[in-house]
Amino acid sequence: MKPSGYVDWPDYRVDVQRVRNLIRVTAGDRVLAETSAGLLVAEQDHGIAFYLPRADVRFDLLVPNETTSRCPFKGTARYWRASDGAEPIAWEYAEPYPEVALLRGHIAFYQDRVRVEVGVATPAVSAPYAKSR
Repeated sequence: MKPSGYVDWPDYRVDVQRVRNLIRVTAGDRVLAETSAGLLVAEQDHGIAFYLPRADVRFDLLVPNETTSRCPFKGTARYWRASDGAEPIAWEYAEPYPEVALLRGHIAFYQDRVRVEVGVATPAVSAPYAKSR
């Protein structure tokens, strides 16, 4: 594996946080993935992305795409397409760099190619000042 981009750009930010919110990914009426154990990834110079555990992804509805690419901060990505589609709709970093090791075993979906819905966390927690009086 090529060295991480953090060697040359140590201040580059890829923030990975665990979230308990319900995350559901759909294409038409098909649920492709659903979890309450996702990752919120906010990368400098990119929008946010949600990564879902592989165990919560419907791989019976996806097939591998031949395409790969390399991100200098996350590693080599491989892509997935819908079983009845031509373009990639998801990607994963099977062997991410150590700085983003939490991405291992998670899949992200293109938010402009599928519907990604984010619900509330369970249990939902409200701040004390949010209670009705």
